[in-house]
Amino acid sequence: MLRSGPLVLGCWFFLISGPARAAEPFRFPEGTAGKGTLKYVKDVPVLTVAGTPEEIGTQIGTLAQPAAEGMIGYFDGLMTRARLDPLRPWLVRSSQGMLPSFPPDYRAEAEATIKAGHVDRDLFFLGNCLWDIKKLGCSTLYVGPDRSATAAPLLGRNFDFPTLGGLHEYTLVTVYRPNGKRAFVSVAFPGLIGCVSAMNDAGLCLAVLDVKKSADGSPPFDLTGTPLPLTFRRIMEECATVADAEKMLRESKRTTYLNLAVCDVHDGAVFEITPKTLAVRQPQDGLCSCTNHFRLPGLATDTQCSRFDALEKSRESSKLGLSDLQSRLHAANQGEATLQTMIFEPASRTLHLAIGQGPTTAKPLHKLELGPLFAPGSGR
Repeated sequence: MLRSGPLVLGCWFFLISGPARAAEPFRFPEGTAGKGTLKYVKDVPVLTVAGTPEEIGTQIGTLAQPAAEGMIGYFDGLMTRARLDPLRPWLVRSSQGMLPSFPPDYRAEAEATIKAGHVDRDLFFLGNCLWDIKKLGCSTLYVGPDRSATAAPLLGRNFDFPTLGGLHEYTLVTVYRPNGKRAFVSVAFPGLIGCVSAMNDAGLCLAVLDVKKSADGSPPFDLTGTPLPLTFRRIMEECATVADAEKMLRESKRTTYLNLAVCDVHDGAVFEITPKTLAVRQPQDGLCSCTNHFRLPGLATDTQCSRFDALEKSRESSKLGLSDLQSRLHAANQGEATLQTMIFEPASRTLHLAIGQGPTTAKPLHKLELGPLFAPGSGR
């Protein structure tokens, strides 16, 4: 078994056969499909989808399809870089073995996406199950109400991943309004069914951070479970608070090593997750930093991390506002690999987002008011 933690590699990639990324920078074409709309909001591509799983999948497959040409080139390049090309047949078989664990709605959405986008089915599900290949480094900082200059919680997040010179062009903000469930926004890439950075209409936010080692003796990956990003999407669709999210995680089969930073309109925490363990790390004095290692007894191994130390310097300030939080995230950036920087404001349902060539911590944050986008009939 490959020893690493969650990849979210092709998870986000709309995978079909095609040539590598074109020389011209990619830009999502604006358009509509059924209830779905893709348009730019403050230079950020926002895909809004709604309805049944089949309707949502069809909208995604139709509107995100132009990204396929570049994403297949990126996927091939990353597989080659990781020296995994010889393992493709085994990886495809392993991903197919996980399909029975997919919630039925997500399986239906995926099949509709594949059909509408003319997607290679094996590669699509490989992308959404492939969690055991490559480590990525990310950083988050939770600021509680007593330490926030806004008097409300804040959650800052850097998403770091190898771009191979082009991945930064494919960030897509997707607003989901599924029938009978909570609306939510996901910041990721085309083709990801689950969530890695997200906030819902109750103001509950989450951000995924990889972890490589654990002291609890659990295996780094369990192929018999549901990929954790799908569980995180369920949290977005069904939960309103940090306590709700914890309850769902305890009831779910956990498949790999992860930190999950969570924040609602009142509280925040970090869930330290392995197949054996779910531990909760609470904020200290209103702040909670997180990078790519466990810190709690029984899970922690090596806790040395310069990015964690950079985030912890926030404790020198009595109050932190948006600019202060962005400054701390900038101190923890990883250069070109930092291709998304965001700050969630749960109380106002606001997302501040910078995307593009890294480090995005040095770019202006675009303010997206999500409340209107969560409302039925929005986005058109």
